[in-house]
Amino acid sequence: MNATNKAWEVLKSGGNALDAVEQGVRVEEADETNETVGKGGRPDRDGNVTLDACIMDKDGNCGSVVCMENIVHPISVARKVMEETPHIILAGKGAEKFAYEQGFKKEDLLTESTKKQYEEWLKKSEYETTINIENHDTIGMLAIDEKGDMAGACTTSGMAYKVAGRVGDSPIIGAGLFIDNEVGGATATGVGEEVIRTVGSFLIVELMRQGKSPQEACEEGVKRIMKKNEGRKDFQIGFLAINKNGETGGYCVHPGFTYREYSENGHENRKVTSFYE
Repeated sequence: MNATNKAWEVLKSGGNALDAVEQGVRVEEADETNETVGKGGRPDRDGNVTLDACIMDKDGNCGSVVCMENIVHPISVARKVMEETPHIILAGKGAEKFAYEQGFKKEDLLTESTKKQYEEWLKKSEYETTINIENHDTIGMLAIDEKGDMAGACTTSGMAYKVAGRVGDSPIIGAGLFIDNEVGGATATGVGEEVIRTVGSFLIVELMRQGKSPQEACEEGVKRIMKKNEGRKDFQIGFLAINKNGETGGYCVHPGFTYREYSENGHENRKVTSFYE
């Protein structure tokens, strides 16, 4: 709610979609109570908080950082990668070094809360995917500004207690996020490995190009994943999409996925249907 409020403030004041999505998701990156994004995100198995993020503009320009430590706002570093380098993705220590060169400050991302949770987890060191908790709160945001131009952003601390170095779909253009200014945009949350295997967000945008509504495209995206995982119920995937007309849609594997929509019609929390009702 706070993220979409911030993004709408930018759009309402005449700002562009790129600024809106960046400023919007930064709210959650800075919120220490959100333990799946930015500062306060849950650590990997070695106790390190590693962040992933990507951003994409109306012209198809994009930037991404993966497995970056000690920087609260990976989305802003991703934008710097897009605007200040000839590259798209910077990783690990290289991304962190670049962030310092761009003026970002070093900060410990592990909070007392997540540290205590990690210490408790170490007692058994069992890994399991918890549906709609550790994998649900990746922040994906899509926006259209007053000129009709689109942009998107996606940021996460990834799965809790993941293998060190693991990267999911969130910072991967085409998987966790994709924007086509002629058609629309899509973003994803959940178990990133399954989204990557279907290049989920790109798939949804292409389905909209072929004439499907955002809702129909999201449903097809989830069904493609479930066709390859027949009978599996141990993971969650959620897709969110918007087309050039401002129509939105969302669909997920299990009940519980919602998204916030802010427009001239007001601020709404939208529940979506799911593959397993």
